[in-house]
Amino acid sequence: MAKKVAFIGLGNMGSGMAANLVKNGFDVCAFDLSPAAQDRAKQDGCTIADTAASATVDADYVVSMLPNGSIVESIYIGTEGKEGLLSIIPKTALVIDCSTIAPQNSRNVGAKATEAGIKFIDAPVSGGVASAAAGTLAFMVGGLESNFALAKDVLAAMGANIFRAGDVGAGQTAKICNNMLLAIHMTGTAEALQLGVDNGLDPAVLSEIMIKSSGCNWSLEKYNPMPGVMPTAPASNDYQGGFMVDLMLKDLGLAMEASLNSKSSIPMGAAARNLYNLHKNASTEDQGGKDFSSIQQFYGQSANDA
Repeated sequence: MAKKVAFIGLGNMGSGMAANLVKNGFDVCAFDLSPAAQDRAKQDGCTIADTAASATVDADYVVSMLPNGSIVESIYIGTEGKEGLLSIIPKTALVIDCSTIAPQNSRNVGAKATEAGIKFIDAPVSGGVASAAAGTLAFMVGGLESNFALAKDVLAAMGANIFRAGDVGAGQTAKICNNMLLAIHMTGTAEALQLGVDNGLDPAVLSEIMIKSSGCNWSLEKYNPMPGVMPTAPASNDYQGGFMVDLMLKDLGLAMEASLNSKSSIPMGAAARNLYNLHKNASTEDQGGKDFSSIQQFYGQSANDA
């Protein structure tokens, strides 16, 4: 008999993840507030639940992909006058929260889950919408070794790289560090490419040179921010799809919060956050919905304004 997964949150990432669980033989009962997301999940083979609570009935696993920490806590722990899912999830189930939230949010939910006798891990992802659809995400897991072992089959149905970073909350810390570095090398890559273009270089030629030189990095090699250089990258599709500027700003905000808690110095992370804030508000049109590689447009606009 197929294992049942309750999947909560069918956004750009969650929809692809739920679809891959179905493809890999899991019985997926999904919930989202969006009718369009529900319709898409139904077409992908999911059963649609009327509520998040009804999705979890008889579930072996509960997987969530939600926008922020306050929503995650309210869904699982509850709010004043309303109990959360931890009060009704089967004691035999494993909860896997894939949302990107503050480590403390995950620790709060994890502590309440332990009190309720329910197994919990945080498992934020890296890879973006394309990897979610392809089932090639990277999972950064925080939780007990035993719970990590129980989660592997489910995570392997959605991803290609699965890491245990430590105890509950450690997955979120790893994700924050990764995305801060991603923002830093994307802004640096865009800056270098614009400098070359402004001085007469072909961005495709410059990219090839830097890929084979010491400046090579993921943003340059796999996700080039200059339009026309890489046909499959969002930059060549008017920066549509991929990982939005607003989401990068959210993750950089989490990095700032974590740095304050640990008294860590992150001057480059702070600079990247400032650049993305400037880019988001650089024109009368909010840039927050564009892919984060659109930071290239900020540098291009700065050159045109000079």
